[in-house]
Amino acid sequence: MQSALHRPDVAGPARTDHRSGPRLGRIAGSLLKQSRTISSDFLLLAVLDARSAAVRFGWMLGLGVAAGTLLVTAWLALVAAGIVWMLGSGASWLTALAVAAVLNVIVAALLAFRMRKLFAEPPFAATLRQLRGDEATRQTQDSV
Repeated sequence: MQSALHRPDVAGPARTDHRSGPRLGRIAGSLLKQSRTISSDFLLLAVLDARSAAVRFGWMLGLGVAAGTLLVTAWLALVAAGIVWMLGSGASWLTALAVAAVLNVIVAALLAFRMRKLFAEPPFAATLRQLRGDEATRQTQDSV
């Protein structure tokens, strides 16, 4: 003889099944899993983007070295052509080489002066000013 609780055709007392409705723990777990998956995807994207940037930087560096080598070769050819021209005009070897050396020193001094202007302001100066909260930064922000 089966009781009413165990027979499917007889309705027994109403039982509340706590597992049937959404539970806060299950929702939080699902949210944590999804946020972990999204974070993992973003980190993978950042790694792949960094790898791509590194490869492009390597190509840029290599091509920059090649271009620099070609520029140095062209400069040396121009200096040599100037020396040959001065020798053809009747100048002595000493004079032609001295003129080429002085020309190289002048160009090097101009480049050094230009580099000095480039590095007058330290890298990330604007960021450092913002982080320090310098007075000049506050005045600039107030005027805008």
